[in-house]
Amino acid sequence: MTLEGEQAPGFSLESTTGDETSLADAVEDGPAVVLVNRGHWCSFCAEQLQTFSEVEYDLWFNDDVTILPIVTDPVGELVEMRDRYDLSTQLLADPDGEVAEQYSGTEQTSHGLTGVAATYVIDEEGVIQYEQVADHPGDRTYGNWVRYYIRNGFEGPFSG
Repeated sequence: MTLEGEQAPGFSLESTTGDETSLADAVEDGPAVVLVNRGHWCSFCAEQLQTFSEVEYDLWFNDDVTILPIVTDPVGELVEMRDRYDLSTQLLADPDGEVAEQYSGTEQTSHGLTGVAATYVIDEEGVIQYEQVADHPGDRTYGNWVRYYIRNGFEGPFSG
């Protein structure tokens, strides 16, 4: 089942700054990018988050885009992940997987409950314009691609 073209499920989660972050607040100013990640231990997640960390300021400053990475771990483990990989992006804790379940889903792994890796681009109206759910943990959409997609009116580089 795809969420593309649908209203994005709302949420409010604790971030690695200790503040609550909500999707509703994020889309007030511009588009939001929701990333569902598997866990603090996931090297594919860290690689993807680094690509978004590299473009986050540019997207925020020039396009009012907010990056919202959701990780199915408690905030303490996410602070450690953020600091270990020197991420400027603040991570959102979803330890029970309730938000991940509304988006790409969750699965039980050897690490416990994890989110199914996915990327969503949500417009200012709260509608999902882009959805990519990973078929494999290494299957990811990266920051530069999303920047191109948003700046070209929600059109991919290989569209029409």
